[in-house]
Amino acid sequence: MIAVLTGDIKNSTGVDASEWMPALKSALDTYGTEPKAWEIYRGDSFQLETLPNNALDAAISIKASIKQFKNLDVRIAIGLGEKQYQAEKITESNGEAFVNSGKCFEGLKKQNLGIKSSNKTFDEHINLLLELALLTMDNWPPATASTVRYALLNPNKNQKQLAQLLKKSQGNISEELTKAGFDALQKMIRFYKSHYPKP
Repeated sequence: MIAVLTGDIKNSTGVDASEWMPALKSALDTYGTEPKAWEIYRGDSFQLETLPNNALDAAISIKASIKQFKNLDVRIAIGLGEKQYQAEKITESNGEAFVNSGKCFEGLKKQNLGIKSSNKTFDEHINLLLELALLTMDNWPPATASTVRYALLNPNKNQKQLAQLLKKSQGNISEELTKAGFDALQKMIRFYKSHYPKP
């Protein structure tokens, strides 16, 4: 079983790609290598294959990476399922996870992040949690998004260590993570990891 993330950058034409593209590539690189695990296509769309356990972390990390740039955001659909065909490029691979990701992406209207699996009850629960989380996440200012990104990428570092890494005060880090709803976000990620449908 795999997870496939399909996404695109919102308002990408308003900000020079040379600013946000390296951040997107770096975020995708954390979860695999190009082009087998991820690809950027049509200028501002991307696809990433990862383990189901990493999928929500990856989506939130990508969102935090892009929200570092003023006026930018990202839409991401996570599809969970089997992979029937492995190609050299992820955009040519196929299977249930890819189909679920595509269907979920087409269904993203007002919501910027969604999940589709073979389990309807799980999907309803997790998408409701995501809808509530996005009330905060969609409004992260750039500095907050940057702190969230580093906190996600360095789960073993405490606030003091994050402060040293980001050259900010510990109080600043604490305030930004509180504003970002980081504790609730971590609880949601834990819920996702313990409840997503296992084969």
